[in-house]
Amino acid sequence: MVSPLAGGVLAFHIVKLTGLAVNTVAFPVLSAARRAGTAGVSLLVPARDEAVRLPETLPGLLAQPVEEILVLDDGSRDNTSDVVTTTASGDPRLRLVAGRPAPAGWVGKNWACQQLADAARGDRLVFCDADVHLAPGAVAAVVGEMHRQRASVLSVFPRQRTESLGERLTVPLIDEVLLSFLPYPLLRLPISAAACANGQLMAFDRAGYDRIGGHASVAGELVEDLALARRVRRLGLRLGLALGGDAVQARLYRGYGEAVAGFAKSLRGAHFGSRALLAANLAGHAVAYTLPWLRWSSGPAWRAAALAGLLERALVNAKTGRRQYAEVALVPIVAPAVVPAVLAAMRRRVRWKGRDYP
Repeated sequence: MVSPLAGGVLAFHIVKLTGLAVNTVAFPVLSAARRAGTAGVSLLVPARDEAVRLPETLPGLLAQPVEEILVLDDGSRDNTSDVVTTTASGDPRLRLVAGRPAPAGWVGKNWACQQLADAARGDRLVFCDADVHLAPGAVAAVVGEMHRQRASVLSVFPRQRTESLGERLTVPLIDEVLLSFLPYPLLRLPISAAACANGQLMAFDRAGYDRIGGHASVAGELVEDLALARRVRRLGLRLGLALGGDAVQARLYRGYGEAVAGFAKSLRGAHFGSRALLAANLAGHAVAYTLPWLRWSSGPAWRAAALAGLLERALVNAKTGRRQYAEVALVPIVAPAVVPAVLAAMRRRVRWKGRDYP
């Protein structure tokens, strides 16, 4: 006889696999076949302490046939501005913007993005983090997808590059949550609570950006992408979503320590600010993915649940194109691995890139 707990865990995985099956078919991926013109596009990059990443990502930015490329130095403590200035000398479209200190109540990135929008001349604004690698034609694919989805705002989830064990334990959770728990047809409904976005690359038409109030409307939000997405939905604008595929990739964090700090910054906001919900999610993840392996000999339901967790990660990797299938072996220990990030997110303040936030 199947125990209620084992049955519940197995049912959870069935629901999750169903959502994943829907998204495997339905969730859009940027495509070269759907490119559109990039006239009037401003490519906007907030940068703080990005002297290491920018030499890797600037060539991809410069390969985009956009009207202008603005990089804002957000009070960097390294030679970010020198890297941009040296590169800018060869391309008149690239301009370094010196960031001003953030006013009270503003999160640093939000203030940087608002300054970029104010300085931009284009009628389409593409905000792109400094860790994002753009393939030739990537921005044209973004604009084409905006047209196809008739979206005022399009959020792109880059294909995440992971090079260390700590990154492989944590970063894939972003794609797993998106593709397993949020069926694309649901994300298309005008429900603000179902809105989702990734701030690594967000594109706005100027009218839509102005209507939502720009980044000023989410000035104090640490998880500004979700806050923007929910605001877009509340105002009745069309929010588009797409996976980056080959066109947009990123290495979000470099190593386990940076991943823990990054997740600590965003986890509370992703759980509507609730410590209880965050703790419950962690406990549920442990029960769903770690416990089945500890109960392997307790019956077929536990074994099926254990194997379902591996299958989910494999399918997510296949959809996103990451194809690092060996990392499915890490699934049973992901919950313990994210405990430090959850504990840090429980604190009254978090620290990110040298700044403290409540």
